[in-house]
Amino acid sequence: MTGQRHSRRTFLTYLVAAPTLAVATRAGADALAPQQARAVIPTLPAPADLVDLGDLFILAGAPTAGMLVLTVETDGTIRFRLPREEVGQGLTTAVAMLVAEELDAPLHDIRVELDDARPELLFNQLTGSSNAIRSLYGPVRQTAAAVRARLVAAAAARWNLSPGGLTTAAGEVRAPDGRTAGYGALAEAAADPGLIVLGATPKPESRHTLVGRPTGRVDARAMVTGQQQYTLDLDVPGAKPCVVRRPPTLGGTVKSVANAAAVRAMPGVLDLVTLRTGVAVVAETFGQALDARAALQVTWGPGPADHLSDAEIRTRLRAATPPLLVPPLLTPYVDAEFDFAFVSHAPLETNCAVADVREDRAEIWSGLKSPIVARQTIAAELGLPVGRVTVHVVQAGGSFGRRLFFDAALEAALVSKACRRPVRLMWTRVDDTRHGRMRPATHHRIRATFALGEVLSFEHRVAAVETDFRHGLGEIITATAAKLPLGIGNATLAQTLFLTTVKSPYHFGLTTQALTEVPTGIPTGSWRSVYSANTRGAEEIVVDELARRMNKDPYRFRRTFLKSDAQRAVLDRAAAEGDWGREMAPGCAQGIAFHEEYKSRTACLVEIDARDAQRIRVTRAVVVVDVGRPVNPRGLEAQMLGGLTDAISTTLRAGLHIDKGLPLEGSYSQFHWARQQDTPREVKVIVLPATPGAEPGGAGELGVPAAVGAIANAYARATGTRPRSFPLDFDVDFTPYPR
Repeated sequence: MTGQRHSRRTFLTYLVAAPTLAVATRAGADALAPQQARAVIPTLPAPADLVDLGDLFILAGAPTAGMLVLTVETDGTIRFRLPREEVGQGLTTAVAMLVAEELDAPLHDIRVELDDARPELLFNQLTGSSNAIRSLYGPVRQTAAAVRARLVAAAAARWNLSPGGLTTAAGEVRAPDGRTAGYGALAEAAADPGLIVLGATPKPESRHTLVGRPTGRVDARAMVTGQQQYTLDLDVPGAKPCVVRRPPTLGGTVKSVANAAAVRAMPGVLDLVTLRTGVAVVAETFGQALDARAALQVTWGPGPADHLSDAEIRTRLRAATPPLLVPPLLTPYVDAEFDFAFVSHAPLETNCAVADVREDRAEIWSGLKSPIVARQTIAAELGLPVGRVTVHVVQAGGSFGRRLFFDAALEAALVSKACRRPVRLMWTRVDDTRHGRMRPATHHRIRATFALGEVLSFEHRVAAVETDFRHGLGEIITATAAKLPLGIGNATLAQTLFLTTVKSPYHFGLTTQALTEVPTGIPTGSWRSVYSANTRGAEEIVVDELARRMNKDPYRFRRTFLKSDAQRAVLDRAAAEGDWGREMAPGCAQGIAFHEEYKSRTACLVEIDARDAQRIRVTRAVVVVDVGRPVNPRGLEAQMLGGLTDAISTTLRAGLHIDKGLPLEGSYSQFHWARQQDTPREVKVIVLPATPGAEPGGAGELGVPAAVGAIANAYARATGTRPRSFPLDFDVDFTPYPR
């Protein structure tokens, strides 16, 4: 092994991989660059600098990382069973690229299919925390390389040649004398257990011809032509439409139904089922089910948050925020407090599931990011052995964290069992907005002290409505632990996630960040970027205010205090591409911010037009991203665009008002997510080229925090105000739907 460098992850991949064959020049802003970066008072590494959440997931999943299934069929089709969920993030495309690269096969020959729930994978079937590509990069390549080695060995045996003299290209094995054999023709021979196969090693990245090249989505045509099948498109024989009448407050209970007999007699109605979450109506059509649902006369019991509204929640959070430790006695300082509202996940596809439950078995179809927990929980609720429950993972139309929970799948299973027929359960848009999970409201208290051109301390205290992590880390052990009394288990997960994701990229002397969570009974869940969107967004606002107090340019100030050249390269590129410092009309301004997480880093520069207070718009944006080794730069561009849109929405207008235990918003028209007219006319996303020797970093959570800070900073410079409460425009400018 002398002279060869192997990372820990490479070694683990070699150790556990068990594949199955079924048969830049980083152009900096030199003209803008100030003096050499320095920091008299360095900051000690935060926990997330030493080990992040993705690292923990990769280590936990290492024993099962090689339990991947890749098949080559006799017609040459190559199928890979993906133990993750595709929710629009482009994962199936990136994985197809990895498989095609290692097999030297055309991308159009690769079929990536979502795997059913597989409890034997333990910690290795959770989709979240920007971890899919990070955790799959090595194992997928190793699996495909092993399959390629078997195909080469089969061809060598057929031709009586040495495997070392054969090559692969375009889905076939080639001999020096010109003979070729397609992978399909070799599939059966390659599956022979007695075949002698030499060791398989993935290609060095220097030989990649597909990975790293911008590539369109493999499912794009199906999506734009309506051929892509989502959960409610599935043709499950006998499955009847089902909707649920939900309570007028979050978590309310059913006491009684006054007119059950009359509703059962309505046209098309097949059954009524009382659940913990409401009253389900099963009918011949969704229209009939919705009519019957509206006719129900239900007496409701209270929910856990009936008395809570926004003002009281904010008061609780402020009271729970721990005090700051460093007193500003002898030095100048910046103090700031921020409030962020609740936010809906708002995926385009609402919560839904199909279930077929019989006496001795059950089969479920749904978009699921934690399918192992879903399967185990549903089995327990139905009183069936886990082995008698099959859970199919279906591609979903968005998630942003929402599909870590499997409410619809559990509801559908319980209804199907009760009415003894397959059901097709759909949450309406109002259900999804009001009764779905939401990003918790948070309060932030920050103090930074400075003197003699240096930042001496940076303290951040976060008080958040409790985030529900009862889906665990993707399997029943941690899901059960999260339900321990008094919130002990859930709090432990919350602190772990906070400490292994949130960190400051700056040398700001004594730097501390701490989280306190407040139970409220409001249904919450991880939302894109989890804690970082608000926490790091707020910090980037304070960084701008520090720069102003210290008479420094915001870009140059950041550049001085960033910890590494890789960070500065990203920031420099954003400043150069965005023409930082250019003159702008009164009421218009630029803002810039930086964020680093999951071994990746990004800088965002935006321009804002605040001349019309009723229609503040981000008019231009530049996003630069460095993920170490990009697999599909086009997919990364889409991720950054999505993060930018999320930030525009939640910073300017989108949020949920809680009024006596229920969100007022009930639709996209009320929950003011950014529409096309609200997004910048000019957006440039720059994906930096691969760093030699680097593996992919995470991207799914990366795009929001820097954009939040950049937008808020641009608004502050354009208006001369200091934004403290988000979203900025948060009026109830609509008539709420009846409760």
